[in-house]
Amino acid sequence: MTRTLTPIGILLLLATSCVQDVTVDSIDVQLEKTVLRLSASGDLSEWRFPDENNLAAIPAGAGNQLTKEKVALGKLLFYETALGRNSLHSAGRMTFSCSSCHVPEAGFTAGRIQGIADGAQAFGINGDTRQVIDHYEESEIDAQGARPLSMLAVAYVQNSMWNGSFGAHHNNVGTEELWGVADPSTEVNHLGLDGLEAQNIEGTVVHRMTIDNYVLDTLGYRILFDKAFGDWPGNARYGRVAFSFALSAYLRTLLPNRAPWQEWLKGDHYALTEAQKRGALLFFGKAGCYRCHQGPALNGNEFHAVGVKDLSDVGGLRTGLDDLRNLGRGGFTQRPEDNYRFKVPQLYNVGDMPFYFHGSSHDNLRELVEYFNAGVPENPRIPSENISPYFHPLDLNPAEVDDLVDFLDNGLRDAELRRYVPDAVLSGNCFPNNDPQSRRDLGCE
Repeated sequence: MTRTLTPIGILLLLATSCVQDVTVDSIDVQLEKTVLRLSASGDLSEWRFPDENNLAAIPAGAGNQLTKEKVALGKLLFYETALGRNSLHSAGRMTFSCSSCHVPEAGFTAGRIQGIADGAQAFGINGDTRQVIDHYEESEIDAQGARPLSMLAVAYVQNSMWNGSFGAHHNNVGTEELWGVADPSTEVNHLGLDGLEAQNIEGTVVHRMTIDNYVLDTLGYRILFDKAFGDWPGNARYGRVAFSFALSAYLRTLLPNRAPWQEWLKGDHYALTEAQKRGALLFFGKAGCYRCHQGPALNGNEFHAVGVKDLSDVGGLRTGLDDLRNLGRGGFTQRPEDNYRFKVPQLYNVGDMPFYFHGSSHDNLRELVEYFNAGVPENPRIPSENISPYFHPLDLNPAEVDDLVDFLDNGLRDAELRRYVPDAVLSGNCFPNNDPQSRRDLGCE
């Protein structure tokens, strides 16, 4: 039976369709006006990432021009377990990589409360079952006293680490007398590099990795270093600085530019759901997230205390209440007013991250949003005068919390991060880990 619409029915249908279109348009227009109002340039491009292959458009480190040769080399080195040749015990030799603590499926963070490189085994799901090898004492493992930060969008990080201690520029101008004092590794800042490049020079030492003749000739990396650093003299092209520059070049291309929010910024208003658009309006409005999370990466090159617990409070290894890293920025600057202030992290793929904050004190995204909504510090050791003025009750109702969580979890999720992972490394080893249990967990044997 065919049903025919009357003229009145047609008018009602058109009216309903127009109302729906106006509703869709109104929230997009409102969101666009809100974001533009917060843009210094008055343009949405201020919040967009470039394409990862457009190297000229990606922020490069001082002295480290991005080239496809450096990026290709760094992409292999980041996952190469054969670099772990300075392990303390033979059981750990060539079993770990940079990605042991920065797992792509975990938002390029660690899959457990704390990253462990040398001295651990197993992978489980995204690194969640990694644990200490029996041959290692707790004091011998390569584990740091703060949760590893995500490697996503680090091109937009000026001074790296939770306390911003690495890098000679930006926030660290005027701190020269501190370099190498409280933390000897920050002596590297005297090279005049930016945060990522400086950090990775020291990081390859701390994490017990090396480039030697076995790596260069037996595995075949020499030709790749020659291509990437052919204008560098002699053995300098195979040294720690070149190692760092290649890693840093690759890391600077880790841009989550396929997230729905990025697609919306490019003009696709159907990339976000209505709930995610409402969440975005809260992010850039009532919730005030934008005050700390800015720019394309929704990060911040500033430091805030939000009253969270330390890694020692949740069972972290090789750390304790007296760990200098618990002081955040103040542990580096030695200024009491900087104590407990930590760098504002980026937010893309935050829903893939199994833990949050420097101390991994939260493991649920909704719980994290509710923590900020309540605005009540959880760590009684932090003086109230150190707490950020931005940390206070937000007065979001349950439905608003739902929308904000949806935006963070799904609107900011680039589901195609595997494009940044190589099919294999030159050693042929399993990665990101290569110990016997990891190989079984990862299906490498």
